[in-house]
Amino acid sequence: MLLTGGLAPGEKLKIDRLRKVLDVGASPIREALSLLVSDQLVVRHEQRGFQAAKTSRENFDEILSLRSTLEGKALRQSMDLATPEWIEGLVLVHHRMTRMKSVGSQEFEVEHKNFHMGLIGNCNSPLMLRICDQLYDLNIRYRNIAGRSKDYKGRKVDDEHQDILNAVIAEKPDDAVRLLLLHYEKTGDFLKAFIE
Repeated sequence: MLLTGGLAPGEKLKIDRLRKVLDVGASPIREALSLLVSDQLVVRHEQRGFQAAKTSRENFDEILSLRSTLEGKALRQSMDLATPEWIEGLVLVHHRMTRMKSVGSQEFEVEHKNFHMGLIGNCNSPLMLRICDQLYDLNIRYRNIAGRSKDYKGRKVDDEHQDILNAVIAEKPDDAVRLLLLHYEKTGDFLKAFIE
């Protein structure tokens, strides 16, 4: 709900309301919210409860900068260590992601993350992957906001993903990294109308 906009940025997160919506007790909700504080998706205010983290252009720019730096490096390392099995895995997850686009949003989102994490997953750096995983989740909120743009529907995201995969398969790390970063920057272009 935090990632998809079901809980708006800055919204006060009331335990009773979440308990009814999620059909679970108050204790698991408090525990989950506390964990989400460490993921920077929720803010805890002493004596005032929890709030969905706010969004801002500065926050997006920081996430974009970190993703570009870390994922660019991780993709290069993954390609340096490329194996036929890693390439086959990427082709497979790309195929599943493409297929799931027509099935539904939730299924697509899982495979979309699998594709992006798969691109960098061969880098042999568990810490960098963990940070990239968190940055991916922080970025999803912004991607959903960018998706509100009337022009976003015309974006050829499938082609962007295919081009990145093609560069990886062709063993062209400079092209693969450039295309990946351009893919991320395009989201920022669509955000301009919605975030200051």
